[in-house]
Amino acid sequence: MTDPQTPASPERLRDSLVHTGRHGVPHTPTANPPVYRASTILFESLAQAQRTGPLTTTGERHATTYGTAGTTTTFALMDALCEVEGRGHATRAALVPSGLAAITTALLAFVKPGDHLLMSDSVYGPARTFASGMLARLGVNTTFFAPQASAAELQALVRDNTRVLFLESPGSYTFELHDTPALCAWARERGLVSMIDNTWATPVFARPFDWGVDVSLMALTKYWSGHSDVLMGGIVIREALWPTLWTAMRQLGLCVGGDDAWLILRGLRTADVRMRQHERSALQVAQWLQTRPEVASVLYPALPDHPQHALWKRDFLGASGLFSFELKAGTTPAQVARIVDGRRHFGIGYSWGGYESLIMAAQIGSLRTVSPWQGGPLVRLNIGLEDPVSLIEDLEQGFAAAFAA
Repeated sequence: MTDPQTPASPERLRDSLVHTGRHGVPHTPTANPPVYRASTILFESLAQAQRTGPLTTTGERHATTYGTAGTTTTFALMDALCEVEGRGHATRAALVPSGLAAITTALLAFVKPGDHLLMSDSVYGPARTFASGMLARLGVNTTFFAPQASAAELQALVRDNTRVLFLESPGSYTFELHDTPALCAWARERGLVSMIDNTWATPVFARPFDWGVDVSLMALTKYWSGHSDVLMGGIVIREALWPTLWTAMRQLGLCVGGDDAWLILRGLRTADVRMRQHERSALQVAQWLQTRPEVASVLYPALPDHPQHALWKRDFLGASGLFSFELKAGTTPAQVARIVDGRRHFGIGYSWGGYESLIMAAQIGSLRTVSPWQGGPLVRLNIGLEDPVSLIEDLEQGFAAAFAA
């Protein structure tokens, strides 16, 4: 027997380098679960591997044969999504590399060539592009409808081959609301799968499955992360529909890594506190904007004079920090640029939902066909965690620069 104190031969060292530190490591109870980075999953026996293999095609909870099917870290985040987004409903969750991937994967799972899709005219721009582009090339036809359309109005648009109703409430940039419970009830009667993008409200301020939604989609990149340092999307779906989604996930090869899942898990711990601060600050900034002579309107459902405020109050538990304001008619592109450029506290960026405030001029002309924007120039704000007084002062300087005599 080799003396354990004897230096290993080069050949034996190779064995040690491969196998040491992998087995028998005791679990240490920590506040956050550890990060599992894995492609290969090891089995105790061939029988176990063969027994586990088929489970990943039907998506049995926490069954895995390879890292793409999940690891302990990703399973923890999937469970968290079900608990906070599902809120007592029987749901399952999938993780994908981005919010857009959540939208595209869900649609690919439930439509096929020859099918028809009903999609709100105010959805996230890339979702619309996907429907008009790749889905159209695959033989799926999309009809866009006005975001405030009633179930009766959708009835006039539905076809025998309609399969999915796609919603986003509030809508991107213009923040119209759907009567989501009524539309989902109608969709269920028609045998349609209803999907909603719930990135704006998050589970803190909305409970889509209480509204009757079948599939809730989220850009975990945004408020779930909260720190602007990770990309990920989440799909939460009613249990009965899970095999269809999971089959699409496995066939497309979509998965996320343990490090990114861990970052989202870390972010969700403070989501409730952050969301309520975003709401308080956004209300303060929005109310100040309403007093400005340069501003024609503020598009924020939490404001009492928003045309659908009563609907927002009925369905939502709060409002996030994202909204737009409309500048008065005649405001020039140069003036808009002076409002946006050179702000001290507002970064210029397309994303939102992070701790930092952002500002962006809206360009939605090509993104609407049924309900084109008829008002003045729009500017979208992401109100972060800075002092709202500082943000107001920043915007005040922007207005002064833009409208100086």
